[in-house]
Amino acid sequence: MSSDGSLAALTALLRDARGIAHKRDIDAVVRTLGIGAAAAPAAVPVGDDCAAIPDAGGNGYLLFAIEGFINEFVEKEPWFAGYCGVMVNVSDIYAMGGRPLAVVDALWSRDGDAAQPILEGLAAASAIYGVPIVGGHSNRRNDREQLSVAIVGRAKCLLTSFDARPDQHLLAAIDLRGRFHEPYAYWDASTGAPAERLRQDLELLPQIAEDGLCAAAKDISMAGAVGTALMLLECSGLGATIDLDAIPKPDGVPLQRWLSAFPSYGFLLSVAERQLDSVIARFTARGIACAAIGRTDRSGVVRLQRGEQIETMWDFNREPLIGCGRTQCDMPEPALGR
Repeated sequence: MSSDGSLAALTALLRDARGIAHKRDIDAVVRTLGIGAAAAPAAVPVGDDCAAIPDAGGNGYLLFAIEGFINEFVEKEPWFAGYCGVMVNVSDIYAMGGRPLAVVDALWSRDGDAAQPILEGLAAASAIYGVPIVGGHSNRRNDREQLSVAIVGRAKCLLTSFDARPDQHLLAAIDLRGRFHEPYAYWDASTGAPAERLRQDLELLPQIAEDGLCAAAKDISMAGAVGTALMLLECSGLGATIDLDAIPKPDGVPLQRWLSAFPSYGFLLSVAERQLDSVIARFTARGIACAAIGRTDRSGVVRLQRGEQIETMWDFNREPLIGCGRTQCDMPEPALGR
């Protein structure tokens, strides 16, 4: 909890958190490129975990995503940075209801063996998640190590940030069988876990999409559970009240730290009442903590709640976060019933 114990102070800390600050930077990029929701004719507007490109013949979607990594992280945790290069991209594909096909990496490094631990991390995650590295770019004449990794995948039915609807339940599904990768905010439930279990746990997302149980999801990013909820709600033109105490959390971890955590397996889903029990049951059957943490509404305001305390986290009517939202009147009905 925040230093003074109040929800108001915790809300202020979350609003000013580094992870959310990074997401706020997206707004200026979107405006400069002119690729906001109103301008995008794509299957999924810009602002989601992946670009979704309809396959010729209407047989699904090609998914495309990319992640770049902070120089400090690559310098201090080169093996884990390489591992995350595959892991977080795989998560983006599954968050969209897809399955990954292959990754490529762009790696800059100093000469000699400086790139070796990064490459070993990439190779380890590639083997564990069963996603091949099929090419990329290497430059061993740089002044430091820098890493970016891209991925392609396919989806039969999409999960998107743009298809949440009012009066749905926000679900958080998080694998708590991990530990912090100290001193960072990364909650690692991946390294050391059985590869087959990791793959099958991720397979829940496309199965949920294909079975018509949900149309809206997003993987929890460095913005944490609350920041990720903000992005999903902004894209769908919604508001919500989020009960912080309902968010699945490991024993002994302070709430304030957990709300800024970036879990290796963590997803938010927006689910209709009639599908709620079925979706929760699928996650819990695999040992993944899953709970309803809030309810969506038409207000455009995101509020945080603890007991009787309620504080406004963000008002999209006054200020965008990533600038990729659109109003409900702009949105077609989702292809699947929610």
